This record gives sequence, structure tokens and C-alpha cells, in this order.
Amino acid sequence: MKKILAVFGGSLLLAGASLAVNKSNTGCGLGYVAMKDQEGVVFEVLAVTTNGTSFNQTFGITSGTLECEKPARFVKNEKLQRFVAENMDELAQDIARGEGRYVDTLADLMGVPAEKRPEFYTKLQQNFDRIFPSESVSSAHVIDTIATL
Repeated sequence: MKKILAVFGGSLLLAGASLAVNKSNTGCGLGYVAMKDQEGVVFEVLAVTTNGTSFNQTFGITSGTLECEKPARFVKNEKLQRFVAENMDELAQDIARGEGRYVDTLADLMGVPAEKRPEFYTKLQQNFDRIFPSESVSSAHVIDTIATL
């Protein structure tokens, strides 16, 4: 059994010896950064393992570091993200009505000035079907759609 594993492992090393670490295989993150100049499947596995065990890809994506790209419409406000995720039903009802304490809180968290809120609420109400296209819509979709409006 040990002989079979040794042969398989050796074959794997030889097969991957001419392949550089591929970002599309490993993803961005600390593992990719540390191993990107190395060649071979073993280094790709090490890069993926490092990324997976150090939980650094989320940081890289949100900060635009570690060879990761920051999303164009990234919302930095964690309170906003938590509020929308925890109050989807109530927020949907207020947006449908064009008023209410949930859209007031949403406007506060998004920094909408008081004088522009009536226009903001109307725009949300008019675009309800885009913001909430289905019952299973994600809070990220809701936030991204509202941010684009």
C-alpha cells in the first residue's frame, strides 16, 4: 500500500512540475500570494489549503488586497447589511407603501438627507419589483439594487 501511495504521489509531483500555480484554481488570498511563483500541483494544493484554513479570502475581497478584486458595488456599512438581512419582510412592506419606520431606518443607514427622503421613498416604491423580484431574494440583491437606484 505504501508503495502505491509513493508511486501515485511521485506521479502527481512529476505531472504538476511544469504547471505554475493557477489563480483560477486557487483563488485569491494569502495562499495564492505565497505560492504564486511556485510550480506544480502540490503548490496549488498548499495555496488552496492556506486560503481555506486561514479564512483570509473574505478580508482580501472586502479590502481589495491579497490579489483579490473588491466588488464594484461593495457596501461597507455592516449595520445596513445586518438591518436589511434581519428585516426583509418589514422593509418590503414599507417599500411597497412608500413610507414607514423601516424605510426611515434604511434612509438613515444609507445617509439619505432628510430633504431627499420623499423622493428616495417614491423611487423605492416605483422600483419595488426590481428590489424584490421574488420571495427568495437575498438581502445582498436588495442592497445592491437600492444602491444603484
